[in-house]
Amino acid sequence: MKQIVKACRVAPGESVDLKKRPTRIDPLYASKDDYRALLDEHIARLSKQQELLFSANSHAVLLIFQAMDAGGKDGCIRHVLSGVNPQGCRVTSFAHPTPVELKHDFLWRTTRELPERGMIGIFNRSYYEEVLIVRVHPEILAAEAIPGDGHHDAFWKFRFRSITGLERHLHENGTRIAKIFLHISKDEQKKRLLERIDISDKNWKIQRSDIEERKHWPAYRKAYEATFEATSSADAPWYVVPADDKPTARLIVSQILLELLDGLDLKQPKPNGKRRQELAALRAELEQD
Repeated sequence: MKQIVKACRVAPGESVDLKKRPTRIDPLYASKDDYRALLDEHIARLSKQQELLFSANSHAVLLIFQAMDAGGKDGCIRHVLSGVNPQGCRVTSFAHPTPVELKHDFLWRTTRELPERGMIGIFNRSYYEEVLIVRVHPEILAAEAIPGDGHHDAFWKFRFRSITGLERHLHENGTRIAKIFLHISKDEQKKRLLERIDISDKNWKIQRSDIEERKHWPAYRKAYEATFEATSSADAPWYVVPADDKPTARLIVSQILLELLDGLDLKQPKPNGKRRQELAALRAELEQD
């Protein structure tokens, strides 16, 4: 599975053509039971690593999810993080900016939600919306009331520099970042959107805007390709994960997170002399009770 993860990773400066990146690969499991066993193994390891992350209190982890509509972000987050202690993990979803958020720079609202040391932060959509949906719909910039109209490459290069500068700053201060793009085909998206219409329990998931946005598929593809090329770095890489098969995507994402946490080489902190004295005093007090 490590080779699959490596193949998903976008190298710094790499030219990206999403048409050449697979949306479906051979399943990484032999059966539903095998998938469940593999995911359970990953979840158990993630739970242990999350406990170490929390106790070491030296790093934070930020996992960013982006995808086209019906890409499977919610389900992937729910399944992969199902075994992590909720006290050590926070999921933040970003919808349209509020009037207050629009009065600030485009990174302000997401910066407020960054994970603190010891925590895993999950961004369901993120500041990358500002170089994706805003690029496809430059009229949105009018609501931001900032210089620039989005019609020139220089404007987007400026935003890319702001993003990579933020991510470099976060890395240097202990936050480790992995960015996940769940890559689905247009046919698979159509299938999932139809399910949301045909299955009553899923009706709430679909809006007319989902259909309207689908009409901009080529523009979104170009926006994603430009974003990956400009912002995938050694310290904050993008992973283009084949996501037509949801179980396979979840196994890949859990492996990405495991490799990130394993790379921190986390260990339980050892008590210093002062702490050992404190523990001895607590023991003596309890024994006398």
